Amino acid sequence: MNSILILLGKTILFLSRTFNLGSGSTWPGHVAMETNPKFVRQVIKKNPNLKVVLVAGTNGKTTTSLMLQEILQEGGLKVFRNEAGANLLNGIASSIIANINLTGRLNFDVAIFEVDERNVELALKEIHPNVILFLNIFRDQLDRYGEVNQVLKDWGNALSMVKNSTLLTNGDDPALAHLAKKSGLKTFLFGIDDKFMIKNMTGHDVDFIYCPNCQTKLDYKKNSFSHMGDFTCPKCKFKRENIEQIKLTRYPLFGIYNIYNTNAAALIANKIFDVSAEKINRALKTFKPAFGRQEEINYKGRKILMLLSKNPAGFNQSISTLSDFIHPRGENVPTPRGCNILLILNDRIPDGRDVSWIWDLDFENLPKDSKIFISGDRAHDMALRIKYSQLSDVSGQLFEDLREAIENAVSETKPNETLFILPTYSAMLESRKILTGRSIL
Repeated sequence: MNSILILLGKTILFLSRTFNLGSGSTWPGHVAMETNPKFVRQVIKKNPNLKVVLVAGTNGKTTTSLMLQEILQEGGLKVFRNEAGANLLNGIASSIIANINLTGRLNFDVAIFEVDERNVELALKEIHPNVILFLNIFRDQLDRYGEVNQVLKDWGNALSMVKNSTLLTNGDDPALAHLAKKSGLKTFLFGIDDKFMIKNMTGHDVDFIYCPNCQTKLDYKKNSFSHMGDFTCPKCKFKRENIEQIKLTRYPLFGIYNIYNTNAAALIANKIFDVSAEKINRALKTFKPAFGRQEEINYKGRKILMLLSKNPAGFNQSISTLSDFIHPRGENVPTPRGCNILLILNDRIPDGRDVSWIWDLDFENLPKDSKIFISGDRAHDMALRIKYSQLSDVSGQLFEDLREAIENAVSETKPNETLFILPTYSAMLESRKILTGRSIL
């Protein structure tokens, strides 16, 4: 049965790519799972020597998975992953179909599967991974995921089913540090160096500022962003501790959030797969970002930088990162330079229907004198938010048609300047298709 499904899936994959219908990242797996719901479980079981890493988190899954893949390959391992970020079971099944032979063998050492936050429990039932990575947990798509406390509870329930996996998670996140402590699994905690924690207090986009052990409000010695940092409970003394880091010579991407992603990938590579720090640093030296995540696109002679921005914590980090791009730290410029920015807000299924989260965004921190262009299904909501920020007059710069918005923003960008696009998830896919002529999913 599975050999027929594999052949059928490979045929669908070939046709999808040949006729530019997408990358074939979902449909081959969808057909396989509809025909045989145990397809993934059976294939993994048939390949007992394959080590499986499961990557979950609100932000950073695709970037970290790609980074880990390249580090492990530098270490001499043969690796595949669900490359297009299709992180439901059908996406995982599709990545298997793309890399399996007709006899059902995966001739790889490691499989890296990023998984949607709501599908962690289902994935653990089907896959039984050797390694589980929880990157972070933030508010995202409340209409679909519910409150972060519920997602955290679901992850805890999922971990209770796991017996022999190793857990790596963010020790700067009080909720995840506590989750790891309760799991009973062999655990490694990653984080960032205190020198990167540039805030003395948490902002208004926090999700967990109360002790997960006794519910007392946490004290923060230093804060990186959102609710992550060097925390201590003044009552029960639950605190940040046991953070492990691999000595890295450089970080390939901008933004504090990407320091977390890099440290997580490096720690897994070193502690689980015994890849040396030298090889990790060599892989990072040539690392290029995944699609839509600080991806640089050249379009009509203009440089476009795309920063996926899909929830309060992630969007605020994009705003901070954007400032770093045009005004690098240590550069002696008296006032930040302005730039051209296209904000694209959609409210489709991959984005979440509720867009009230845009009122938790720190638009006031965007570089002054920036020219803001706005598009997307909820462009008028975004325009109202920008108006209240008093950052920019967007009259005449709101476009309901995305292609028109892109063309206008590009035409207003000089050859030596960069156009920054900050889109939600579906908007990122749509704008990339306009800019590159190809679909991802």
